[in-house]
Amino acid sequence: MDSRQQAYLQAMGIDIWVQRDADIQVNAIPLVTAANPQADPVPSINPSSSDDLSQLDWSALQARVSACTLCELHQGRTQTVFGVGNPRAELLIIGEAPGAEEDRQGEPFVGRAGQLLNAMLKAIRLQRQEVYIANILKCRPPNNRDPKPEEAALCSQYLVRQIELIQPKLILALGRIAAQRLLQTDMNLGKMRGQLHRYTLTDTPLIVTYHPADLLRTPSDKRKAWQDLIFAQRILGDPAKAV
Repeated sequence: MDSRQQAYLQAMGIDIWVQRDADIQVNAIPLVTAANPQADPVPSINPSSSDDLSQLDWSALQARVSACTLCELHQGRTQTVFGVGNPRAELLIIGEAPGAEEDRQGEPFVGRAGQLLNAMLKAIRLQRQEVYIANILKCRPPNNRDPKPEEAALCSQYLVRQIELIQPKLILALGRIAAQRLLQTDMNLGKMRGQLHRYTLTDTPLIVTYHPADLLRTPSDKRKAWQDLIFAQRILGDPAKAV
């Protein structure tokens, strides 16, 4: 580990780290099926506004999102938060939903959580502009509440098209809610971590880690997050492990 990487680990709140290979399961496992048999049904989508998403290029998709009125969240937004970064990135990072500052700036993961995410990326020698960062929802829920199932279902069509266009090698899901929604499961975060899943709609490898906001509240989990980042780095370095 070089001095620069050590500095980034210190920025994450980790002074010393010793790799333990046994902590991470590198071999791929089958996608975890939904633990809740009463999974939230996907509501119908207005065909006039969504049936041609598969034909949209990046700029057209972004324009469609900015004008979206499919759910009630458009009524209270300042602007949509489409995403930020490299649209040809190998690593796609997906969070839950925009917060108040993200709604104002139109960019995901700004403020303290965004600063910590930047430090996490730098710890595995990645810059923010090298990855792509998006959320399950493109609009801020009132009072930062959890996304409603119908909101997530409607907005997921945009995320699916983003994934199709980006074609990332790996998705990194940040936090329990994003991971549960992407994997359609009610498993807790601890059980989802340390395993290689697949986002079935695009057959993209996916791993799960903590949301930066949770790490700010519980700094003791930063070491576990670092293990997840090393796992991601291994998958990106050797795509054969994701087969």
